[in-house]
Amino acid sequence: MSNTDRDTYLAGLAPGADIDNRGTHFTSSLLSQLIDALRDSTTGKPLLGTAQFDEAQFSGEAWFGDARFSDTAGFDRAQFSGDAIFGWARFSEGALFRGAQFSGEAFFEGAAFREDSITWFTGARFSGTTHFRAQFGGDVSFGEAQFSGEASFNQAQFSGTVSFNQAQFNGTVSFNRTQFSRTVSFKRTQFGGNASFGPVVCAGQVALSEAVFEVPVTLEIAAREVVCERTRWDSTATIRLRYAAVDLSHAVLSAPVAVTAHATPFSSGPVSVDENLLTGPAAVHVVSVQGIDAAHLVLTDTDLSDCLFSGAFHLDQIRLEGRTSFAPPPAGWRRHGIWPARWTRRRTLAEEHHWRAQTARQSALPTGGTPPPTQWRPGPGHLVPDLTPDPEDVAALYRQLRKSLEDGKNEPGAADFYYGECEMRRHDRTSTPKGERRLLWGYWLLSGYGLRASRASTWLLAAISLTVLLLMAVGLPTHDPGPTTTGALHGSRISLYTRAPDPAVHGTWSQRMTWARAEKATRVAVNSVIFRSSGQNLTTIGTYVEMASRLLEPTLLALGLLAIRGRIKR
Repeated sequence: MSNTDRDTYLAGLAPGADIDNRGTHFTSSLLSQLIDALRDSTTGKPLLGTAQFDEAQFSGEAWFGDARFSDTAGFDRAQFSGDAIFGWARFSEGALFRGAQFSGEAFFEGAAFREDSITWFTGARFSGTTHFRAQFGGDVSFGEAQFSGEASFNQAQFSGTVSFNQAQFNGTVSFNRTQFSRTVSFKRTQFGGNASFGPVVCAGQVALSEAVFEVPVTLEIAAREVVCERTRWDSTATIRLRYAAVDLSHAVLSAPVAVTAHATPFSSGPVSVDENLLTGPAAVHVVSVQGIDAAHLVLTDTDLSDCLFSGAFHLDQIRLEGRTSFAPPPAGWRRHGIWPARWTRRRTLAEEHHWRAQTARQSALPTGGTPPPTQWRPGPGHLVPDLTPDPEDVAALYRQLRKSLEDGKNEPGAADFYYGECEMRRHDRTSTPKGERRLLWGYWLLSGYGLRASRASTWLLAAISLTVLLLMAVGLPTHDPGPTTTGALHGSRISLYTRAPDPAVHGTWSQRMTWARAEKATRVAVNSVIFRSSGQNLTTIGTYVEMASRLLEPTLLALGLLAIRGRIKR
């Protein structure tokens, strides 16, 4: 346009007017003239209706600070050669920056976007420093956006769904005190530069599936759910979480990765991060480590009650630190045949819960349902037996995790996993021979696989009591027989023979069941426990009773001592 036509066009504009400047080449002065023509004299702020700047070129500084867009603002494929200033701008409808290129710095600090609108930065390219300390009321998409320079989303607030899918951060990126009211997705996002990820607060899900972290990173996230399926960490990473259920399925760990439950609210400097978007306990639940190489994984203070370990590699090298918890067996008493019984208190894997729930033919739970504490927890493949690990698979998981805890000098923790391994082998009808299963059943019955001192002590007390009763009844003679001498005369030679008759029991039951005989029988039984003969005269039956006692009772004593040692050794 000629100068005269341009001046006429600008003079005809009023605050709130619709403008169509698609493909226009703006210098700083020309854009300033356009903004001044739309400026409200009362507030001093530019007012724009429908603003179409698609494929426009801004060769200098593009100043849209404090601008008010009452309708759609379109900047698709626009090119900003200088700085782009959108600080404290207000977008009442959708804002479109699809494919836009920002060669200088981009400022969106204080900008506000309408709640029911969609903001699009899909395919945008940011070469300089970018600041997004803004309030996004609706959904926002940064899909396939490229950030070559520094990108800052510090203190930004997103009220809708946010997508960074397939975005690329080649420079430093910062999400400090960023809030997401709904889901935020970083699927297939590449973090090539330094990333300061957090503290971040998200009321929904933080999806990091198939994202790539090329440099060391620390993530501080308070969210309901964190999904890291097939996420790749090429360097070390520390993931501090609160409130979250984290899924690490098939993640690729090339260096140590630590997942830690953060006990106190996150803070940025002296200021604590506002976590009002989240309620309830701040515990962190790991729901799956399937398919990962656990040699580089460290889990600290996490809840593994529902964690799936099947399919993971090198579980014997995983590190479980701090107050890591597992699911307990069902609580309360139950009927086992005609006898009352209850499950032994121990730490169990989710896979054992799933197998036992399926074997017991428990009903499937509704979505989001919680089983009662008196039942096993059904798994995701509860109605499909092929999707539930069998006892052989679960025993292998217990074996590997037991070795991991033993290597970490956590003997009491390893004891529970040894118990679980033996339990699964006892129930495995495919790979465990029948004879071995019977031996395991006897080992369980006598001492809980050498881990239940109370059970072994009870059997020992019962065995000693039975030994005492048998000795009193038929083992101890009523009177110690004295030796008798007999002789024979052979011509002038006399032959004498001295022998003690076999001890015998005489008298009624009341005469046998006396305190004196009880004390004597107890002494014999106790001496038998430590493999030492009492020296007491016994009947033939009593001798066999003592032999059995000397064989069985020291074994029970040893099992009890072994169980105590396994529980207290560290």
